[in-house]
Amino acid sequence: MGSDNAGLDQLKAAPWDRFAGWDRWPARILLLVVAALLVLAAIAPLSASLDGKPSEVPSLIGDGPPDGQTESERDEDLAFYDRVIERIGHGENYYDFIVEEQRARDYPVRPGLAVRLPTLAWIHASLGEPAMIALAIALLFACIWAWWNRLGEEPGGVRFRLLGTALMAMGGSLGLNRSFFVLHELWAGMLIALAFGLHRPGRWGAALVVAALALALRELVLPFVLLMAAMAAWRKDWREATAWIMLVAVFAAIMAWHLSLIAVQEVPSDPVGPDWLVLRGLSGWLGNIVLSSNLRLLPHELASPVVILMALGWAGWKSSAGTTGTFLYLGYGLAFMLAGRANNFYWGAVVAPAMFIGLAFLPMALPSLVRAARGNA
Repeated sequence: MGSDNAGLDQLKAAPWDRFAGWDRWPARILLLVVAALLVLAAIAPLSASLDGKPSEVPSLIGDGPPDGQTESERDEDLAFYDRVIERIGHGENYYDFIVEEQRARDYPVRPGLAVRLPTLAWIHASLGEPAMIALAIALLFACIWAWWNRLGEEPGGVRFRLLGTALMAMGGSLGLNRSFFVLHELWAGMLIALAFGLHRPGRWGAALVVAALALALRELVLPFVLLMAAMAAWRKDWREATAWIMLVAVFAAIMAWHLSLIAVQEVPSDPVGPDWLVLRGLSGWLGNIVLSSNLRLLPHELASPVVILMALGWAGWKSSAGTTGTFLYLGYGLAFMLAGRANNFYWGAVVAPAMFIGLAFLPMALPSLVRAARGNA
């Protein structure tokens, strides 16, 4: 019994246990907030309605393979990307047909951000489906390897290494579903997970390259890049901060070029897309993460609270990775509460894969927070 108490005291005093040293009242306030969020998460709807219309969630989260599907049977967005890849594969120039394709399907072309960057379509058309399958497998194993190493190097990470890596595999396994290979967010999210796993303060070159590819796929990666720049500046690593800011500048130039090619094809009769600033609140954050990850397989009353617990686990890990992960997942969570329509739930795939790792630290974070709130941390 005495040795058990000694082990408990050692865990409480561990320098990587963020909540172990908290004062009573801050811990009580956070514990109250977490408890309230868990209750609200269990009752909040996973999807919201837009202008009285139900979201398009059921059609996109089905897991049926593309073999034998006709375009009308496949989700409309996925079928659209299939068509884009097919036309590029036949030798057509993306910017020669993309606006007409979106008009034909009554998709908006204004603002120009409604038209995706061509990077993923080019890659998919060049490599073909078998190579994309191999690439997805390689990317998943690269994420597992990167996080196995990072968890082994970060303070306190070794004791959570096996579970954390398994959770990375669980979170990233959706990337092997080839029905969704045409989704930009799916690949961008796995690349963010890889870049995050590869990053080390002072060793950031590989993470920068991977993040650049992710940003070339989807502009929703930009907050991650800005966070990495901010964290480097906070550490006073001006060389790294400058590199991330230069990536933002290059991306801005490429995006300006992309938007200019779309703008010259716009006509006054083109409809303007609906506003992305929808303010869905907690449902926006939870719905995006749950419906674009393997949490969608759980009952909603269980899946949504798990998202809150993931964030708590990250917050409880006092390390470079833990601090970055806390800002990353809470930052995107706030963004999803403020922006994105119900049928944009797949945006959550941009951050969902590695967010699962936070659950590995929950057995440390939650008891420490409770002990601190009781005043015996």
